[in-house]
Amino acid sequence: MSKVIVVTGTSRGIGKAIVDELMIMDPNVVVYGVARTEAALKTLSTQYNGRFFYVTGDISKSSIQRELVSAITKQHGRCDALVANAGVLEPVAPVDEYNQDQWLAHFNLNFFSIVFLVSQLLPLLEETRGNVVFVSSGASVKHYYGWSCYGAAKAALNSYAQALASEKSRIRSIAVAPGVVNTQMQVDIRDTFGPRSMTPEALKRFTDLQEEGQLLPPNVPGAVYAALALNGIPKELNGIYIRYDDPRLAES
Repeated sequence: MSKVIVVTGTSRGIGKAIVDELMIMDPNVVVYGVARTEAALKTLSTQYNGRFFYVTGDISKSSIQRELVSAITKQHGRCDALVANAGVLEPVAPVDEYNQDQWLAHFNLNFFSIVFLVSQLLPLLEETRGNVVFVSSGASVKHYYGWSCYGAAKAALNSYAQALASEKSRIRSIAVAPGVVNTQMQVDIRDTFGPRSMTPEALKRFTDLQEEGQLLPPNVPGAVYAALALNGIPKELNGIYIRYDDPRLAES
């Protein structure tokens, strides 16, 4: 039977790369995507006719999540994996410029929406002994100036992966940092968030990587996430935080 995998934030960047890699790795896989940009989702649906289904909307809204889970349940009745990729970087600001509304909106998307979606998919995932793959960040274990909100949300995600591994024996989970990837987020860091809210020293790391051509193509981490979703998370890596290029992933 074809595996059914959910990927959030599929309209561009790492999310789209994950979809493309899944389709390459398994000619029978079925992918459900969700994003706010319908045109990009329609393009994927046309490209992968009969294998890519989607819901358009903001994944932080419970109505969109319920619509997604309902579609999966009615059309395929199973879910083998979730790759939680959707997220934002902002607000980027020093800690003394705390804005509660911005933090709440950020955590609602980058953390709480993921917890809610997992809770909705748990019955299906437990039936298939499925896998939950979280797109984490190096910022969850190392602070970058102005990124206190983003780092805190990703650290919470790492902790939630541990909780799932500890409490749910029929599924496996993992939090994987993708490295520094050539996506719109990097453009925003260099052109908007960095000059406005980061120190020159903190911003320099990102501008140097871009100038030196060292940003990763999205398909590099995308292939790692796709393989974990398709092939399963190794038992010894269940619940941990890890980088995309950790040798333990290659060995599994």
